[in-house]
Amino acid sequence: MSDCLVVGGGIIGMLTALELADAGLEVTLLERGETGREASWAGGGILSPLFPWRYPDAVTQLAAWSQDHYEALALRMRDGSGVDPEWTRNGLLVLETGERGAAEEWARRHHRRLELVDGGTAHGLEPNLAKVPEAAIWMPEVAQIRNPRLVQALHGALEAGNIRIQSHTPVEGLLFKGDRVAGVNTPAGRLEAERVVIAAGAWSGRLLAADTEARLPVEPVRGQMLLYHAGPDLLRRIVLAHEHYLIPRRDGRVLVGSTVEYTGFDKSTTTAAEQKLRAFAVELVPGLAECPVERHWAGLRPSSPKGIPYIGELPGIRGLYVNAGHYRNGVVLAPASARLLADLVTGRAPILDPAPYRPVR
Repeated sequence: MSDCLVVGGGIIGMLTALELADAGLEVTLLERGETGREASWAGGGILSPLFPWRYPDAVTQLAAWSQDHYEALALRMRDGSGVDPEWTRNGLLVLETGERGAAEEWARRHHRRLELVDGGTAHGLEPNLAKVPEAAIWMPEVAQIRNPRLVQALHGALEAGNIRIQSHTPVEGLLFKGDRVAGVNTPAGRLEAERVVIAAGAWSGRLLAADTEARLPVEPVRGQMLLYHAGPDLLRRIVLAHEHYLIPRRDGRVLVGSTVEYTGFDKSTTTAAEQKLRAFAVELVPGLAECPVERHWAGLRPSSPKGIPYIGELPGIRGLYVNAGHYRNGVVLAPASARLLADLVTGRAPILDPAPYRPVR
């Protein structure tokens, strides 16, 4: 019997398990497939919300804490697993200034670095852009992580930390003893624990609704991505324009994302999305027209109202916690979300005020 069961093996679930184990709990992680192969693998790994000034302060606070701790986390994962997550600070160039006032006010209020630059400066930052506006927003402190490598490193770190990982173990239901959780049912039988954390991404709401009265509004939103096999230095900065983005990896590959599609739990890719993303990429960086598309995939983001995740204990069911609903920002919000959840489970002083993230708001 573990002290805690964590249901969901994405970056949120794995980091939550790691934080709980660091706090001295015996933890078992349950994943219905392979760890890290859903939204955590499919996303881009930008360590900032897109257009962060559009989000509530509750999202900014989680993001800021995570951004301040991500480099150390990446080093810990590299040293503990031998897999380098490739944390890289190469900045975010936003080729839109229509929200300049909101962006500058947000940066002042939250003490984040943001600069309004002219077209010449923007072209100097990214010489291979075809079209550079007269002005752009430059956020030099924004970093990225290679999220597939991060989840691989996390898996290795969990194993090294003696956290039990049970892949291919879907949870079929929750167990209760009076007004508290008692564990879960799986195809292999019952697993008992006094604490259960639901961190199952887009599937979290459906899992809770099956056995509780909780109606957590966490729904899947499909996002499709492309990966170009480009040469080194074709793109140097993360570039955001017209709701889409380009992300350069260290090896020269360039990610293009992403769509926002309300298609339920359908993870299939479409020709229309591929054509749209190709057109965006080539219009911005014509050199990509000469580069092959290596992969085209889709993932399911766990949406929530205003993008504020649910972090905390479900009212009325002692020991049943949730850490889900991060929408497009699961990777950047993960370190703070995991630490806050562990604080609440263990009774430590929380890193942030937990009120905005309570499962019932």
